[in-house]
Amino acid sequence: MDDKMRYDLRGVSATKDEVHEAIKHLDKGLYPKAFCKILPDIVAGDAAYCNVMHADTAGTKTSLAYLYWKETGDLSVWKGIAQDAIVMNIDDMACVGCIDDIILSSTIGRNKNLIPGEVISTIINAAVEFTDMLRKHGCNIHLAGGETADVGDIVRTIDVGYTTFARLKRKDVIVNDIRPGDVVVGLASDGLASYETGYNGGMGSNGLTSARHDVLAHSYANNYPDSFDANTPKEVIYSGSRKLTETIEVGGVETTVGKLILSPTRTYIPILQKVLSLDKNQIHGIIHCSGGAQTKVSKFLNPGIRVVKDDLFETPYLFKMIQKESGTSDREMYQVFNMGHRLELYLNEGLAQSVIDISNSFGVDARIVGRVESAEKSGVTIVTSKGQFDY
Repeated sequence: MDDKMRYDLRGVSATKDEVHEAIKHLDKGLYPKAFCKILPDIVAGDAAYCNVMHADTAGTKTSLAYLYWKETGDLSVWKGIAQDAIVMNIDDMACVGCIDDIILSSTIGRNKNLIPGEVISTIINAAVEFTDMLRKHGCNIHLAGGETADVGDIVRTIDVGYTTFARLKRKDVIVNDIRPGDVVVGLASDGLASYETGYNGGMGSNGLTSARHDVLAHSYANNYPDSFDANTPKEVIYSGSRKLTETIEVGGVETTVGKLILSPTRTYIPILQKVLSLDKNQIHGIIHCSGGAQTKVSKFLNPGIRVVKDDLFETPYLFKMIQKESGTSDREMYQVFNMGHRLELYLNEGLAQSVIDISNSFGVDARIVGRVESAEKSGVTIVTSKGQFDY
């Protein structure tokens, strides 16, 4: 079966073409090439400031947390879900230079018949713990409450989302102006950062529908029919061979298959707090490799610009496992999964080592993974030992 067909059959998309088509005529804000939409300062009307607002969720990672919790009774997996949804907001905002004084509000929809109050309590308390950690690193997030709705008629298990808002001085905004001669510094998605409490497999919050169904055994379909869309063709539902509680060793740490995939989405805010104190004029772009993974940057390129990534990190164990179980092509893997780094900075080569040193000081590996060239056709080229893939 064609890889693209498998992904589409599950009702998901790496490129979100239909979404981009639907919003293509909407106002792009003050800086169309910025990673997030930037609005005038509607709050105070100060021309020196702008507003940034963002919304995102943990996606279908909640379905995997539901499976693991039902199998083991381990409530701790829900802590990671809170972090997943928060990071998908704040790390996007960090790409435009917004790294402090962020207001956070939650929107949680659950099926009360399946998700009890103890799960909701765990998620809410985890958000407090996570924001307390960030505060120690100079990122003040102000909790503004939120809404928890019992909507079992439309939500199979639980959906966890957050909305964020901040005011930012316009002079501090980072607008993507990626140019030939820039190098690309990638920050690893796996390993153990100094501000993390456990080994991170590097999953993030993208590609979970594919990872869950491609890796896990079909028995989960029979045991937990609430964990997937009943309209999905049977042949692409839990078509792997692995068990959630199967013990594996990764990075010298013993864990389980389920917990490895459920690794909380790493935030890069502590690192960016220090990086953005450097000469920001030399930083020409910051990209959070979320939806679209290693091809995400293509949405922010000017005509005649091509990004060539030809020295990527070794693919983490987690993504090798997903590919082995699914048989997904290399080309598709780089569009769906971050494959080793989830944040990349486009900058003058002379600043690269300073960024790498800062990242390393937090225990996060970093390296120059590519460069930017002039080209007739804008886009991204991935070069690996297995071939070259042009997007």
